[in-house]
Amino acid sequence: MPRETTARHRELPGDGEAVSARILAEAGVREDPKYFRDFPSDEEREVLTVPQLIQGAWLENDADFFASVFTPDGSLLIQDEELADREEIRAFMASGFAGPLRGAHVSGWPLAMRFLGPDTALVVTQGGIVRNGEEDVAPEREIRAVWVIVRRSGRWRLMSHQSSPIRG
Repeated sequence: MPRETTARHRELPGDGEAVSARILAEAGVREDPKYFRDFPSDEEREVLTVPQLIQGAWLENDADFFASVFTPDGSLLIQDEELADREEIRAFMASGFAGPLRGAHVSGWPLAMRFLGPDTALVVTQGGIVRNGEEDVAPEREIRAVWVIVRRSGRWRLMSHQSSPIRG
């Protein structure tokens, strides 16, 4: 999927690096500058803080943090579950982090991004779950994910996330 960058996005002041670093620091998430490598614009960097916040929530196994990245009416399609709001997402992740996902985290990187409007972005990532005690995503757990990320009250939030397994 090609990147769509409009003049509006190119003309933003050069503070996106500082803004993305601030967003992540406020959440206690360590910034990974390599994550932005193919997406250098200020607004792209801000949008891509959303997947990094989700990765940070996984590192902490923190369901409240995970759910807070979503809009209140956000949705998560994971495995065979369609979760339709922030509370359903929180409860599902709390159960996972207390059980089979205890100590697990996710690893991934962006493949594509497209702005669908001034306050909506579509991001495609690749990665997967790294189980406790493992160092990398096992091939059978590799996924591609589609993220619909929206700006609400000046902050980028996750509206919808859907993942699909990659079969080799």
